[in-house]
Amino acid sequence: MNRMDRSRRRFAMALAGMAGFVDAAGYLSAGGYFVSFMSGNTTRLGVALGTGAGAALPALLITGFVAGVTAGALVALRAGPWRKPAVLALVALLLLGAGAMRAAHLHGAMLAMLVLAMGALNNTFLRGGEVSVGLTYMTGALVKIGQGIAQSLLGRGLLGRGLEAAWANWLLLWAGLLAGAVLGAWFQTRLPMACLWIAGGWATLMAALSLTLRAEG
Repeated sequence: MNRMDRSRRRFAMALAGMAGFVDAAGYLSAGGYFVSFMSGNTTRLGVALGTGAGAALPALLITGFVAGVTAGALVALRAGPWRKPAVLALVALLLLGAGAMRAAHLHGAMLAMLVLAMGALNNTFLRGGEVSVGLTYMTGALVKIGQGIAQSLLGRGLLGRGLEAAWANWLLLWAGLLAGAVLGAWFQTRLPMACLWIAGGWATLMAALSLTLRAEG
């Protein structure tokens, strides 16, 4: 995150907002399960296995997420310098497909497309073939925020440089996901049939904007 130029940081924050939007809508649609936060689903899977409750849904969501990551990685590897728009086009198609599945009252297919989309999204920012910025999970970002604050308190950080502080970039990324989740919850509870079309449109816009980012070295 801190190695990126300002335009890429803003782009990452907008994508984190989209991920929060989709995850909030998915969470409310899946009865408290997640379409992007697999740590939570893993805990729920473990609780289900330990208590004898139904474990099929969290297991399927985790499997679908991994499948989405795999599909996104394949697209990214084949797309070369066009990785970002190619991956985001895939995400947009899946989210628009999820909107169509909701309109057709195919709840299971809708959840499948949402979790595939969120898995694929994590291939947007890669460095050396590895994910450099996780867009659908924020535990690592919160750890970096805490570490950065500690460095600042000891006089080793960049507390006085405002939003240019290293830890502040991660704070903004987290805030992007939170803001998106607020919007996603609002639309899901008030305009559920429009919610996923909005998400698909958001992803389409991000795919178009990614074309304006200069090629990475």
